[in-house]
Amino acid sequence: MNSRTLLTLAGIAALALAPAFVYPMLMVKLLCFAIFASAFNLMLGYTGLLSFGHAMFFGTAGYILGLGMKHLGWSPEIGLIAGMAGAGLLGFIAGAIAIRREGIYFAMITLAISQLIYFLAMQTDWTGRDDGLHGIPRGRLFGLIDLENDLALYGLVAVCFVLALAAIHRIVTSPFGQVLTAIRENEPRALSLGYDVARYKVLAFTLSAALSGLAGGLKALALSYESLNDLHWSLSGEVVMMCILGGLGTLSGPVAGAFFVILLQNFLADKVGEWLSVIIGLVFLFCILAMRKGFVGELSQRLAGLRGKARAAS
Repeated sequence: MNSRTLLTLAGIAALALAPAFVYPMLMVKLLCFAIFASAFNLMLGYTGLLSFGHAMFFGTAGYILGLGMKHLGWSPEIGLIAGMAGAGLLGFIAGAIAIRREGIYFAMITLAISQLIYFLAMQTDWTGRDDGLHGIPRGRLFGLIDLENDLALYGLVAVCFVLALAAIHRIVTSPFGQVLTAIRENEPRALSLGYDVARYKVLAFTLSAALSGLAGGLKALALSYESLNDLHWSLSGEVVMMCILGGLGTLSGPVAGAFFVILLQNFLADKVGEWLSVIIGLVFLFCILAMRKGFVGELSQRLAGLRGKARAAS
């Protein structure tokens, strides 16, 4: 059994035991944002596309799930699937528009589309406007599992988290994922080799949007509430920070970054108030200057160096 398999089994065991030591709803929030950060990493870390509008997929899926379950009587699984489908469709449309430009112009187009979605949600009665969408029922999963039970809800989110990471790992290690990496490293070379770069970018954008929608739908289901905050550009900035802190282009880096930021917000918000943003900013600055590959990237590099020295000594 190799080290990767052992780490995977250890991670699943930690997820199973976590509710015994950590408040389940805090774990739910951590896992939702870990899925969101991992989905964004598929765009930035593996494809090299910087989006400043990923919150629109996160929030849109939450609204779709909330409206469907509250007014149409959808079951949780239908709400999550519909949220992912809606976010994926929006991602396809936004991606098809944004890829017409590169670099900072690409990022600005995604921000502009995100602000348009935010404005529409703010002006539409069915979203609850500034008050948000309250009273989203959790329902019964497959008509059997009562998600009003926090442990049952945690189980659903944990399973979705494992499946999402498995899907991302499968994507990035597949031939499709290798093309995405080639586009990130040298787009003109990928074009010269005959790859339809635009099509690959749109597909990566769509997959990332759908997985972001899964995270947003789970969060709305867990909190029984959806608000404009989940569509705001500042959340898009937060997920960028999570990925950079943890380590771009790694599977576990965004998870570590999301855990770090959310835990920092959770434990320091009441103690330091408005100074929380300053503290997070200083941590981010330190990471950029001293750990350019993020927590996980730097740790992996150091461990690889130690293994290399050990092999050379033997």
